[in-house]
Amino acid sequence: MTTPFMLGRVRVPASLLDAPPGPVAPDNTVLCNIVVQNGIIADITPPDITPGAPEVHDQQGRILLPLFTDIHTHIDKTFIWERTPNPDGTFAGALGAVAYDRDANWTPDDVAFRMDFALRCAFAHGTRRLRTHLDTMGAHGDAVWPLFRRVQAEWAGRIDLQATALVMLERYAEPGMDDIARAVAQTPGGQLGAVIMHHNVTPERLDLMVGMAAAYGLDLDLHVDENGFADGTALELIAQAVMRHSFRGRVLCGHCCSLSRQTPGRQRAIIAQVADAGLGIVSLPTCNLYLQDRQAGATPHWRGVTLVHELAAAGVPVMYASDNVRDPFYAYGDYDMLDILAQSIRIAHLDTPFGAVVDAVTAIPAQWCGASARITRGAAADLMVLSGRTMNEVISRPGAPRRVLRDGRWSDAQAPDYRDLDARPGLRPQHQPF
Repeated sequence: MTTPFMLGRVRVPASLLDAPPGPVAPDNTVLCNIVVQNGIIADITPPDITPGAPEVHDQQGRILLPLFTDIHTHIDKTFIWERTPNPDGTFAGALGAVAYDRDANWTPDDVAFRMDFALRCAFAHGTRRLRTHLDTMGAHGDAVWPLFRRVQAEWAGRIDLQATALVMLERYAEPGMDDIARAVAQTPGGQLGAVIMHHNVTPERLDLMVGMAAAYGLDLDLHVDENGFADGTALELIAQAVMRHSFRGRVLCGHCCSLSRQTPGRQRAIIAQVADAGLGIVSLPTCNLYLQDRQAGATPHWRGVTLVHELAAAGVPVMYASDNVRDPFYAYGDYDMLDILAQSIRIAHLDTPFGAVVDAVTAIPAQWCGASARITRGAAADLMVLSGRTMNEVISRPGAPRRVLRDGRWSDAQAPDYRDLDARPGLRPQHQPF
């Protein structure tokens, strides 16, 4: 038994509470006390501090959130920017650069080293769960799943890891796909995935993919319509395939950029099918803003972000995630979901009002991963206290100090020094010889 203590006078998003113990402020937060004992939330009370209360850590109205779930990442690609940057910032440039670096450098030691650096970043910033797509092709594809299971075991109890097999959709019609599905099925929290666009999608290929997922009892996590094509989407065909098969697994569709390029009537029809099929959507605003509509010497005309407002209004679960970090698909990032939340709010206009936007990086993706990140009695005390006292202050200064509580204990973890990357060939900045 541990001595209980109280996080006094914290502001918690009302959407994460079962029963707000006080009035809801304009930014959707509620002032309350959180009592922690034995690693769990023992009580949630009004903000009055009464005699005889547990030891009080008065937070003076600071925002308190559950720890994050980063549901779409690529930790096998990550942190290769210094070694193999994107030559022109385009999607095609990213594909070529990653293919080169994968063939030239992705030994198990190299991938494990970069995965560990990524997870140290995520851990320090307050991530509790993380799902990664793994390039499942060639020699890397053969080696990465046993490697991931090793990393998953090493990080157990700190970050709960899941993984998705990233292949092209047409791979499901080729020999060897059953071997991949078996490797995924042997991995706790494994999903089948695919890159699906308007030019490679057919009902027959989708039938093979959905059928294989059903046969192995696996969920699907898909890259969908990561482009600006205005002549149709693969998203609607995915929804139709899911309904055609009465597929019972979860189906998460990432990106879905070209949905915003369709006519309004087509948008409404596609969104209705997505809702009927029970699909989830994860938007990756930073990566999509970086790659989409990029042309040399030209200013981009659109943001590359899917219709998050319209999808949410139709009852579709909408989430946000880091996606690529410091690799040819996105040159920046640090696995900091508070930064992703802040950028998503600004890019997609999610602040008028703030509403339940925090749920999209906490409760909703956690539930999609088979867990919970709501702030309720009996839940794990996996929490963070931020510096801001309003959501406006938090989003205005996402890099401000935060205090992370894991299983009821304060964490002193810090993001790793970039110099740690110098231990791997090519990851040291070329202009930094010492």
